[in-house]
Amino acid sequence: MIAFVRGAVAAVSLASAVVEVGGVGLELMCTPATLANLRIGTEATLPTSMVVREDSLTLFGFADEDEKQMFELLQTASGVGPKLAQAMLAVLSPDGLRTSIAGDDVKTLTRVPGIGQKGAQRIILELKDRIGAPSRGASAGSTAVIGQTPPWRDQVIQGLTGLGYNPKDAEKAVEAVADLAATNGAPDVGGLLRAALQTLSKA
Repeated sequence: MIAFVRGAVAAVSLASAVVEVGGVGLELMCTPATLANLRIGTEATLPTSMVVREDSLTLFGFADEDEKQMFELLQTASGVGPKLAQAMLAVLSPDGLRTSIAGDDVKTLTRVPGIGQKGAQRIILELKDRIGAPSRGASAGSTAVIGQTPPWRDQVIQGLTGLGYNPKDAEKAVEAVADLAATNGAPDVGGLLRAALQTLSKA
């Protein structure tokens, strides 16, 4: 099991990053918010979770240990595989998920592409007693990602298209959240991405 990787970021795409470790490039599947913090040529340390299938071996990378542990816990719920778990973390922070599940917030969970009302109710039922308490002051839309830098628009659009939305809808969602980016100096790409996803879920 590979617990984490540390090395220079060699490439960043819409859904993954390549980190060079000992002369070997390891591809890590990551959420858009995690990818937004990575810069090619800089060193990064990412906790990882390996998913082994008969025909594949996939490494998922995370912003921190809390995100990794949440990713693994989500997969213990019926019908939640690694891709859906990653989509949940793309829309909601770990504390956002704790808040939603502990509070029986089906509506918030159904904002995640691929989760319907019944699926959300099942996840709440199976994880409510094991999800843990959110940090003080956390909300469903909160995120630990800070210090984002421009160009935030391209990063959010890439994140949305990476989750399956078409570019036209992604552009509209970005326009809808543009005012949020102007309120706090350096834009919080993770927060803007979640706001854009909420906009799309209401459309």
